[in-house]
Amino acid sequence: MIKFQYNKTSLQQLEKNLKMRQRTLPIIKSKETALRLEVKKCKEEATELERKLKEQIAGYEAMYALWGEFDTSLVSLSDVEITTKKIAGVVVPILANISLNVKPFGIFSSPKWFFDGVKLLQGLAKTAVEHEFVHAKLELLDHARRKTTQKVNLFEKVQIPGYQEAVRKIKRFMEDEENLSKSSQKILKSLQEKRKEATA
Repeated sequence: MIKFQYNKTSLQQLEKNLKMRQRTLPIIKSKETALRLEVKKCKEEATELERKLKEQIAGYEAMYALWGEFDTSLVSLSDVEITTKKIAGVVVPILANISLNVKPFGIFSSPKWFFDGVKLLQGLAKTAVEHEFVHAKLELLDHARRKTTQKVNLFEKVQIPGYQEAVRKIKRFMEDEENLSKSSQKILKSLQEKRKEATA
């Protein structure tokens, strides 16, 4: 509910607020569109990473019998480099690099499938980190999109119509007041003229 008074100052303030919202609305709408597209892209990326992860896990499970003799400490995550980027005014983390540590192992003394095992674990670790990252980015973007949609709806469905209605009411009131004032001036003038005629 918009509070106002029936005077010129209140009218000017309401008109100023209305214009500001009308100017801002297209900007917020384009931000919402940009965020919607980013969320869609991010969801597609997440789906693709989930597919890739399932594929890699299936590859891991196919070698399940052999993993008993594999030294899982050979591959470890050493560092994840993160940068940030602004997407439609929202600062989101960007995965710059994933560093994995591979301990040296005897190529000739270890079973020959160890090399494939290391490669498989490296791929699995990278995909798992990327997957987590995309989901975190998706949450951020989707939250920002929802908030932007709420703001668009607030401006479009509540505030702009509310301000327009308030401006209309004040203008109508001021016009009525002016007409009333003119009418009373006319009545007063005609009364004075009648008095003059009567005394003349």
